[in-house]
Amino acid sequence: MARTILSSATKEVAIGFDQPFVMIGERINPTGRKLFSKELKEFNYWRVKKEALAQVEAGAQVLDVNVGVPLADEALIMSEVIPLIQGLTDVPLCIDSSVMDALESGLKAYKGRPLLNSTTAEEEVMERILPLVAKYDCAVVAISNDDTGISEDPDVRFEVAKRIVNRAADYGIKAEDVVVDPLVMPVGAVNSAGKDVFRLVHRLRTELGVNTTCGASNIAFGLPNRHAINNAFLPMLAGAGMTSAIVNPLHEGLVPAVRAADILTGNDAGCANWIKAYRPAPAEGESGRGRGGRGGRRGGGRRRG
Repeated sequence: MARTILSSATKEVAIGFDQPFVMIGERINPTGRKLFSKELKEFNYWRVKKEALAQVEAGAQVLDVNVGVPLADEALIMSEVIPLIQGLTDVPLCIDSSVMDALESGLKAYKGRPLLNSTTAEEEVMERILPLVAKYDCAVVAISNDDTGISEDPDVRFEVAKRIVNRAADYGIKAEDVVVDPLVMPVGAVNSAGKDVFRLVHRLRTELGVNTTCGASNIAFGLPNRHAINNAFLPMLAGAGMTSAIVNPLHEGLVPAVRAADILTGNDAGCANWIKAYRPAPAEGESGRGRGGRGGRRGGGRRRG
């Protein structure tokens, strides 16, 4: 059973078929955020700290770190931001960049075993990224597109993912260390996008034995009230076999929806995580009365009419 092990200096997180769904916080990313971009250019990291702490408090088990700003020294910023975040929180990180120098700068600064975001099946990209993954013994996100672009056909995207997994093996990278992003299409543009990705995730899990992730919010792109769609989509993804996703854990209802999915997929033993997060604290002066409280019964006894 595939388990992708990520770690910080002091904490380990497993992405796996029998593990709670892993939420990778997306908010350390300046894309489309002018003020955040300006701050990073000026080596001002207060917003990085704020976003890191808020996402972990909300429930993210991993943080994606993207500091890509045009004309900025991304490699230097990454080398400073990675240890800064690791000094604030013990969750593992996903180092996210399209710039090779920035990726390696982050890997050099990192303590533990990160996730690297990402490679595609484009030959030039695999030849640059996969040796880096092997050199630093990290895990990698594999995005299901190649030199021809992104196919709307989920079977084509499966074959692209398979090609990356096989090429990774040539570098000594195990399938369990390749986390496939099958690419979620906007359902507003491709009506079958939801069903397609559910079927594709099932194939990736059962035929390739790999863990999966995605940018979950893509499904509702362009639609009103998109957060409601996202909150419904994530438990359905978990039910189809997806094991992680890049999300905004600060959106109302998202974290409870994912935690509920863990219960319903059998990946929250004894509902322990749910109870820890949501059981009300005892009123002042009260003590616990044991499981179920006074008169509690195990199981769902038959209700009398």
